[in-house]
Amino acid sequence: MQDLLSIASDLKPVFAVLLAVGAALLLARIFQESLARIFRRVPRIREAIAQGRNPLRLVLSLIGIRIGLGATAAGAEWFGPVSYVLTLGLIASLAWLAVVVLLIVEVMLLSKYSTDSKDNRRMRRLKTQIMLGRRVGVAVIVTIGVAFVLLTIPEVQALGAGILASAGLISIVAGLAVQSSLTNVFAGVQLAFTDAIRVDDVVVVETQWGTIEEITMTYVVVHLWDDRRLILPSTYFTSTPFENWTRKQSAILGTVELDLDWRAPVGDLRAHLKETLAGTELWDGRTGVLQITDAVNSLVRVRILVSAEDSGALFDLRCLVREAMVTYLQEWHPGALPRQRWEEVHAKAPGVHKAPRSRAGGDPEDTSTSQFFTGSIEAIDRRHSFAGPGKQVFEEREENSVDD
Repeated sequence: MQDLLSIASDLKPVFAVLLAVGAALLLARIFQESLARIFRRVPRIREAIAQGRNPLRLVLSLIGIRIGLGATAAGAEWFGPVSYVLTLGLIASLAWLAVVVLLIVEVMLLSKYSTDSKDNRRMRRLKTQIMLGRRVGVAVIVTIGVAFVLLTIPEVQALGAGILASAGLISIVAGLAVQSSLTNVFAGVQLAFTDAIRVDDVVVVETQWGTIEEITMTYVVVHLWDDRRLILPSTYFTSTPFENWTRKQSAILGTVELDLDWRAPVGDLRAHLKETLAGTELWDGRTGVLQITDAVNSLVRVRILVSAEDSGALFDLRCLVREAMVTYLQEWHPGALPRQRWEEVHAKAPGVHKAPRSRAGGDPEDTSTSQFFTGSIEAIDRRHSFAGPGKQVFEEREENSVDD
């Protein structure tokens, strides 16, 4: 009988551990099923909650095992080392669970907004700040977890006073050692909360065109147009000029330039441009202008200015307009193509013959769409935007300069 009682007493910790693990798994399943039911209509949140299954099970199991062993084997010789290992495991599992909770919170916040629209500035700003905030939170959690693990070591606790006393010297040495890294960290925080760039912004960096794919605490990943990734330190965007094509809106203007002969039929080209733009969905209807911007030597420069709802559509639209103009000139006005000529000068110049009108029916006298800053209400508004601060401001500046 005594042997049976002794065996039963020895098996109490085992039964306590099994009971604790079973209860922990049951509680974790109930909690997860409850959350999954609450967010059943949001697949992204359900997927994020599923990632917290294992850390939640581990935390509850370690807590249950620690309580069970404390109630059944507190006086055993092996209880101390096992309790210490359980404490370390609990610290690590709590840190793991906290990281997953941050991920769930991030998904919940981002799921309230949509990125389907072309001009989603608010969403991109929020996404950038939340992603960087989550990374900062993960770094803080890992640091706190490591600190708690170290504090469980008696030798480290004894050195606490000495560490605090030498904190000034250590901070100076550490600052010098990781100066560049800390600079990138602060630059990353600055980028996230000053809106210089956001995730999914279209930028031109190092003569490369791409979108901001990821902003971390120390570097930025740019997804280039040809599916390459350009990784730049965060300080690049705080110290080097770059182009952000979606800072305020995604709509954008672009140019197509053609160097043609002096006999180029400007009116016909303008009419053909109208037909081309009217026949494509790439054009957003805002701007479609053809101008002669230069005329030197044996060529005239034709500049076509068009607009599109985003940079991708603009690139295709520019290619379409360029191809349409080149094809039109080749078929109907080959004499307008650039060439070099030598002409013999006679005493009496031959008569000037007008080129035949094209099928487009362009009128050289019609310049209603040839002006970018004049000729229409939109053009006048655009001119006012680039007219400067105004006459009154200029007079005040002149007076202040005289007074000084």
